[in-house]
Amino acid sequence: MTMKAITQDRYGSADVLGMTELPRPVPGDGQVLVRVRAAGVDAGVVHLMKGEPYLIRPMLGLRAPRNRVRGSDLAGVVEAVGAGVSGFKAGDAVFGVCDAAFAEYAVARQDKLAAKPGEVGFEEAAALPSSGVTALQAVRGRVTPGQKALVIGAGGGVGSFAVQLAKDLGADVTGVCGPDKAELVRSLGAGHVIDYTRQDVTAGSIRYDLIVDTAGNRSLSRLRRVLAPRGHLVIVGGEGGGRWLSGLQRQLRAALLNLVTGQTLYALFAVTRAEDLRELASLAASGRVRPVISRTYPLEEAARAVGEVAGGHGRGKIVVTIGTA
Repeated sequence: MTMKAITQDRYGSADVLGMTELPRPVPGDGQVLVRVRAAGVDAGVVHLMKGEPYLIRPMLGLRAPRNRVRGSDLAGVVEAVGAGVSGFKAGDAVFGVCDAAFAEYAVARQDKLAAKPGEVGFEEAAALPSSGVTALQAVRGRVTPGQKALVIGAGGGVGSFAVQLAKDLGADVTGVCGPDKAELVRSLGAGHVIDYTRQDVTAGSIRYDLIVDTAGNRSLSRLRRVLAPRGHLVIVGGEGGGRWLSGLQRQLRAALLNLVTGQTLYALFAVTRAEDLRELASLAASGRVRPVISRTYPLEEAARAVGEVAGGHGRGKIVVTIGTA
């Protein structure tokens, strides 16, 4: 049996992605076969498509990706389970991550999935995993009620979740974004919004207990100026800085500075765990967190979806729909 999938045979921009017929995967031990209804698009997909930073190509494939199918975040219905799977059965609605989500069927490890709440649609569930888990791990345990939190890139995929999660924990949240996203960021719970095109947040006098930086273009010295003496700076992802490192040098400097300062500087490389997915599911089901979806594309237009994310300055999440979502 075959299926449609979005594949690439070389690194590059979104034009390397195309629709292909592939054999339907078979779940192995501890794996779940999911009929995909929707797949989220995140920055990680762009990095894998481009094969950047070059530093990670030995793990991905030097000249072309070993795994041809793109996409990681998915939501769908369990089609079959492999040996040793006890938490899921055929017909269950699930969401989580895998290695090849832009396809009609995908195989995922059972510990990378969670039950999809009935209150949350497939498109919304597909927008949750990577960005939601990253925001959860960035915020959880680092801010308490009444403290000040600053989210840079507050209108993007991770940022939109970070604003909501910090607000849910009782923080006084300031969001930094472009003028076109100001009302969105306020609606997510930010008490203050700074337009980065008109004001430099690092030039202000306010000190924040938590800074979540998803934008990647401000120096550590500037960010530390507005970080409380015992505050937490969480750097999410690596952008800019050339093709070899793609901003990873900032994370490395943060790790070194963390040894000699009272401030906590943390470079976050989130790992999706089932317990985090279940926590997000509960938050989304209760309405305390809602995915912001700016646009959806059908599977055959997945390249356009990835290209839009690659262009930067996105509003919330973009989702690829497969079949009836």
